[in-house]
Amino acid sequence: MDTLISNVTAVTMNEKMEVLFGAYIGIENGKISYISKTAPTEQPATIIDGTGMVAVPGLINCHTHLATTALRSFADDLPNHEALDALLKKEARMDSRCAKAAAKLAIAECLRFGITSVSDLYYYPGATAEAVSETGIKGNLSLSAYRFIDQNEEFDFDTDEQCQELCRVVEKWHGHDEGRIKIDAGIYAEYTSNHNLWDALLGYATEQGLGLQLHLSQTQAEADSCLDRTGLTPTELLSCHRLFTLPTTAAGCGGLSEEDQKILGKHKASIVALPIADAKSGHQSAQILPCVKAGINVALGTDGAIDCGNLDMFEVMRAAALDARATAGDASALPAPAALMMATVCGARAQGRAEECGMLKPGFDADIALVDFSAPHLMPCHNVLSGLVFSAKGGDVAMTMVRGKILYQNGQWPTIDLKEVVEDLTTYAIPKLFNDDKG
Repeated sequence: MDTLISNVTAVTMNEKMEVLFGAYIGIENGKISYISKTAPTEQPATIIDGTGMVAVPGLINCHTHLATTALRSFADDLPNHEALDALLKKEARMDSRCAKAAAKLAIAECLRFGITSVSDLYYYPGATAEAVSETGIKGNLSLSAYRFIDQNEEFDFDTDEQCQELCRVVEKWHGHDEGRIKIDAGIYAEYTSNHNLWDALLGYATEQGLGLQLHLSQTQAEADSCLDRTGLTPTELLSCHRLFTLPTTAAGCGGLSEEDQKILGKHKASIVALPIADAKSGHQSAQILPCVKAGINVALGTDGAIDCGNLDMFEVMRAAALDARATAGDASALPAPAALMMATVCGARAQGRAEECGMLKPGFDADIALVDFSAPHLMPCHNVLSGLVFSAKGGDVAMTMVRGKILYQNGQWPTIDLKEVVEDLTTYAIPKLFNDDKG
């Protein structure tokens, strides 16, 4: 046995939703090899004292834009159209070096908050893949294709710039490090593209066995606009083009109709609720309970740091539960175990990783976060699951490991030179993005 976490409260999130007090978690070759309230007879090479700690499956952030960490806070409090215009101007200045530095900073933040896997929908996927590869986190990465194409213009997948970038990234990174990195096909949204791109991506993704990431009906206005233009909602339109035959992760979804929910449920799609980012933008968040009833897998995400402020999934879990309860007018509408499940089990399902992570159980990857429950705001603890969702914060995480390798512990990131990352941001990325003479 390589590592043993001893005397810990283990929130397994397994099929029985077991919480084991005074538990022992054994890790060997990056996998959980043992979990019990009885100490193993085998002597481990390393022992981690879990006294006062709660072990949870690593949280999964199913929708973010890692590189926008470089733009955090600069457009806060602007009306949405002004904020978008400001964002687009800065993004036009970005390059791969900026994206990689900002992605590494975001990954450090994720690991600090107990996040072991991310789904990223953005540009510069090659640079982001390098950051993910070097830091040890897991990632489902997607190029956010957005090019407006004339409906009548001949479209050639083999010469289209973004499609060929996707091909290069898939060839180099899909399945990297025994699947630690996966590449998905992606479109920014229905309203930034059309059927030429959708049909081409569908064919390629089907051939390569890729999933699909996109923003879908983030607002009611977006859904109404599509209805006005096409007579169909975005969900209905994309379903007509068979996009949801791909394993789909759709972010936002605040403007879904009941029929949209039925369509996504029929296709066993996943949606990602973004309760904090949506509230920050003045939007209605996805209606979690109706979507679950429709058969949709509902996961959680932060969106980018520019949208959410930070990448703390503990805040997102709490916000999701509060939003569902306020909407239903029922304090029991979305209980703590359900919120935690969305950030672990459902997240793993959305990423196509349901057989490798999202639970603490033998045979699964040792993707584990240790949360220090000795802080005043976490005592007394009458219910561990409620404490995790309604009282804990990302800053309470003491250790994060992926596949049994410690990637964050007590203020240290063994795989990230944070000083170097910050220097690259401050001496290169920030000046390039914000100095007028660097445009």
